[in-house]
Amino acid sequence: MNDYAGQHEVISENMTSQITTELARYVQELKQERKSHFHDGRKAQQHIETCWKQLESSKRRFERDCKEADRAQQYFEKMDADINVTKADVEKARQQAQLRQQMAEDSKAEYSSTLQKFNHEQHEHYHTHIPDIFQKIQEMEERRIVRIGESMKTFAEVDRQVVPIIGKCLDEITRAAESISQKDDSQLVIEAFKSGFEPPGDVDFEDFTQPIKRAVSESSLSNSKDGKPESRFSSKSKGKLWPFIKKNKLSLKLGAGPEDFSNLPPEQRRKKLQQKVDELNKDIQKEMDQRDALTKMKDVYIKNPQMGDAASVDHKLAELGQNLEKLRSEAQKFEGWLAEVEGRLPVRSEQTRRQSGACEPQNTLTVNHCAQDRESSPDGSYTEEPSQENEMKAPATDFDDEFDDEEPLPTIGTCKALYTFEGQNEGTISVTEGETLYVIEEDKGDGWTRIRRNEDEEGYVPTSYVEVFLEKNAKGAMTYI
Repeated sequence: MNDYAGQHEVISENMTSQITTELARYVQELKQERKSHFHDGRKAQQHIETCWKQLESSKRRFERDCKEADRAQQYFEKMDADINVTKADVEKARQQAQLRQQMAEDSKAEYSSTLQKFNHEQHEHYHTHIPDIFQKIQEMEERRIVRIGESMKTFAEVDRQVVPIIGKCLDEITRAAESISQKDDSQLVIEAFKSGFEPPGDVDFEDFTQPIKRAVSESSLSNSKDGKPESRFSSKSKGKLWPFIKKNKLSLKLGAGPEDFSNLPPEQRRKKLQQKVDELNKDIQKEMDQRDALTKMKDVYIKNPQMGDAASVDHKLAELGQNLEKLRSEAQKFEGWLAEVEGRLPVRSEQTRRQSGACEPQNTLTVNHCAQDRESSPDGSYTEEPSQENEMKAPATDFDDEFDDEEPLPTIGTCKALYTFEGQNEGTISVTEGETLYVIEEDKGDGWTRIRRNEDEEGYVPTSYVEVFLEKNAKGAMTYI
């Protein structure tokens, strides 16, 4: 799958470098060229419009001069026919008529010249300039089309180069899918999550016809309290017996489990301890390598004082020595716990057998084997009988849960998530801001509220992350944030 994705990244990179970048630059060039052609077209249109305006102006002037000349000629003829007008007035009217006639002739000549010029410009405009501009735009578009075709061809070549590799990737994906073994996968999950707990033994027969004091069988799952044995499948131990869990209940000391991982089942605890020992050994080796390097550097400084002060590394060497001692102490402590777990996992030793229903207080290894002699606390952890002299606290295990067919807790109200909470720890539940859920257990002072989304999803969220609305019949109808 990674190789398959990598080939698509190759396609993307080649398309970006060979197609997208070049096309972006080419598009900018086309925009500038198109702008230039449209500018030439507007310029030619403005020129022909200017020529038309000049022609109109020359035509109007010629028309006006002709009318003025006609009026002047009529006035002269009128003055010439009138016997009461002096000769000087007649001569003046004649000169005025001749002047107007000359102006009309000049306007006619100018109009004729302007008309010829406009006709020539109009012919050039519609038969030369505009066709040239449209031809240039057409050629530009044809070049663009050719360039797009070349880009598509380049894309095909880029894709064709990786098609064989993609085909191999798909063949490998098919082979990998066909080689999946559900049995092997199941076995891996079993090995990773097996608890290491042993199944209980047979229940001993208790003869009530004999007045003697009866000893509690080691394999018995009953819990003797005040002389009254509990049912074999009482709610105190059913979480221990049945690992078909709905939701884990824990004391909500989230992220602060015991240092020796004693809250985990034996097999899981062994794996965690082994992992911690390996990490400490790696840290020890790293510190030792640093110490060796500084020691060599100090020797070089001693032999060649001009290269540096040998005393300058003493502080660092002392610090590394202290770190090594601390890491070795930690490693020794975890190796001791690991040895205890590995020594107990194969078989149960005789020291773990209970006499008269009690565990040996001095043996800390029997904590997980005397869980049935303890009461299940509300948070899912086991505690010793109150009558025991040395009270031992056993952390909650992964199986401290109720039967699947147990009656679910009733809802006591609703809540609205004020913030998004990622429930990554066991026993918590993820919520999204604005989501509405059901409240099934109030905050008991530890800062956590138990909520439910549906029949299969419930868990704890920080009380400060939700706004709770309790029902009126639920403990005083309090509403808190």
